Amino acid sequence: MELFIEILKAIVYGVIEGVTEWLPISSTGHMILAEQVLKFQFSDAFMSMFRVVIQLGAILAVLVLYFKKLWPFCADNGRDSGFGRHFRWPVVRLWCKIIVACLPAAVLGFLLDDWLDAHLYNSITVAAMLILYGVAFILIERRPRPPRTTKLSHIGYKQAFQVGAWQVLAMIPGTSRSGSTILGGMLCGLSRPCASQFTFFLAIPVMAGASALKLVKFFLEGNALTATEVIVLLVGCVVAFLVSMLAIRFLMDYVKRHTFTVFGWYRIVLGVVVLVIWLVQTFVLKTPAAPAAA
Repeated sequence: MELFIEILKAIVYGVIEGVTEWLPISSTGHMILAEQVLKFQFSDAFMSMFRVVIQLGAILAVLVLYFKKLWPFCADNGRDSGFGRHFRWPVVRLWCKIIVACLPAAVLGFLLDDWLDAHLYNSITVAAMLILYGVAFILIERRPRPPRTTKLSHIGYKQAFQVGAWQVLAMIPGTSRSGSTILGGMLCGLSRPCASQFTFFLAIPVMAGASALKLVKFFLEGNALTATEVIVLLVGCVVAFLVSMLAIRFLMDYVKRHTFTVFGWYRIVLGVVVLVIWLVQTFVLKTPAAPAAA
């Protein structure tokens, strides 16, 4: 019975991850709210790792949905695919731009990961970033700029690096990785659909690297996974994958016809809710607020 309850919690977390990882509304803010109700019976070390590694399911959804756009190898004159013999050069160039965009976050993420965990993973920071970027989305959408780039193949290396610099801001919890990169992409001249799709592709190396780093730290610190923890982790990843498939399709269809204003207002409301919860816990109940999610 206890295992069944933990699996149900993993399903809920997987749904939250699958939806909020791709919509620009911050998975961290939603995880904070979820942890007020759903508390796993696992160690803090496992939960810190779980919140990040569950993203692997979301990454797999991008690979499945956009496999043809991301696979850089082509068939050999109609014969069986010759791995490594012939390349789809537009796709290779796209991957080069993705790597360029990932460099700022990769370097700073490796250097600042522990410091961020210790100093910025708190409810006040999350609430502030939710509200700040919510206001930013609303203001930018009220004064839209005609996009210079509407296709992935037309993204320049300078634009890619600039989007990557915006992605660094997502290291601050509550910012939203997709939110910061989509916002940065639009300011760099990308259309909403183009910025959104490029954001999805950037997630592959960034989230895979973050998950690998968390796993390595988890085991190097002497931790081990129990059978129950393995099951919970797998369930969370599978649910995140399935929900991400739907969330990504929804967002790509949505941005073709709508602005991000509604997400801006949603972020502001969520930020106020997180702040109110923190105030109640701190000054009314006088209990420490739940730690923020990765």
